[in-house]
Amino acid sequence: MARAMEDHKLSEDFKQQAAQAALVELRPGMRLGLGTGSTAKHFVDLVGREVANGLEVVCVPTSEKTAAQARELGIPLTDLEATPELDLTVDGADEIGPGLALIKGGGGALLREKIVAAASKRMVVIADASKDVETLGAFPLPIEVNLFGFGATLQRLENVLKDFGAEGQAVRRVTDTGEAFTTDGGHAIVDALFGRIPQPEALSLALLDIPGVVQHGLFLNLCSRAYVAGPGGIKIVDA
Repeated sequence: MARAMEDHKLSEDFKQQAAQAALVELRPGMRLGLGTGSTAKHFVDLVGREVANGLEVVCVPTSEKTAAQARELGIPLTDLEATPELDLTVDGADEIGPGLALIKGGGGALLREKIVAAASKRMVVIADASKDVETLGAFPLPIEVNLFGFGATLQRLENVLKDFGAEGQAVRRVTDTGEAFTTDGGHAIVDALFGRIPQPEALSLALLDIPGVVQHGLFLNLCSRAYVAGPGGIKIVDA
């Protein structure tokens, strides 16, 4: 128990360091996308501090949770209707693979995260070193699914897992209390354990070809830089 608590604290320290390193990306007047998740939370806290010190930015949150955090910190918010083009998005990642291919969605906000990232001139990722991997797939791939026809969609997802040699199954996500998890957009999340994803582009196309799949957590050709914090300090990775 003590070792687990110590490891958790160390991980949080690295997340904080990565968030701090990414502050160099901020410029006055920026239109900024704010990510969702445990690492992004640290960055939002830092943006709030900078805003309190006079930094002028306007931000688009990628989840209701991030929006609530930003409001508490006094960060000015907008949306993609009023501000359809952003300068920068800073977000976390569940895995960072070769070429800055990512798995995201552990926090359940992958659809909004991908929409905001795609609306940005640049996407920067912050993470601790445990997220840096040689091949994507050890972290279960989140897939956002429409509730209509869920059973049929799940069956087709299982067929895709077989086609790509997945090591595990596709399972609907539940909350800590055992209830079905629902995204801010009212969709389900299915977590698919592939083990290894050597062909992320092909998998992306196969998943999006399923009508009930709203979006998936493979973020390909979106991230331009990553700040990765570990025992050796900050590593900067560019695409």
